[in-house]
Amino acid sequence: MKYAFIDRHRRSYEIKALCDALQVSRSGYYAARGRAPSARQERQAVLTARILEIHTASRETYGAPRVHAELSARKVPCCRNTVAKLMRRASILPKAIRRFRVTTDSRKTRALPNLIGRVFTTASPNACWLSDITYIPTREGWLYLAAVLDVYSRAVVGWAMSRTLDCKLAQDALSMAIGRRGPPAILHSDQGTTYAAAAYRELVGRYPIRQSMSRKGDCWDTRRWKASSIHSRPSW
Repeated sequence: MKYAFIDRHRRSYEIKALCDALQVSRSGYYAARGRAPSARQERQAVLTARILEIHTASRETYGAPRVHAELSARKVPCCRNTVAKLMRRASILPKAIRRFRVTTDSRKTRALPNLIGRVFTTASPNACWLSDITYIPTREGWLYLAAVLDVYSRAVVGWAMSRTLDCKLAQDALSMAIGRRGPPAILHSDQGTTYAAAAYRELVGRYPIRQSMSRKGDCWDTRRWKASSIHSRPSW
């Protein structure tokens, strides 16, 4: 294993440094290079080639479990741990595909007026907050993130994460923001069912907050404030 590691990285680092780091002699490394590969090494090389073939055919999206399942379907004897080890050794890593997922459905919501008109600047904190939900693909499934941003400072004042997209996710983010900063004058979002839900509006109604929503089918209201948040410098 140590000699194989040195062989893979000898073009990037000095052999002496690699041998010293792994506590092996250079003479032992060169002797190992001169020996013919063992039967086990040959089997692993053949299996790695098959793994790479399956991984490439999957557009580099398959991880060890799915590669192992495909090998089993092809009657190739191996265990999942061996597949995972060979994939790590060969740096064969799956790519996460960001699929489109619907997080809003304005057909089922009663929209509120747009009170900010794409003006994403304020003269004081808590004058206007913006809220939105995004999704993050992980190896264990989708993770949803709700965030509340203060237009004045561009600071995220509240957030929440969940494996499910529901009204509670948005409520938790808003509750955190109010608990930390107090209620805003205006709370703006899209027309998603999450923000139009009765439970969310009931939470907003407990405070002197004017709820605002983007126009139907107009993604630029949220895209513009996201872009301005990235490129603007916070004012504390």
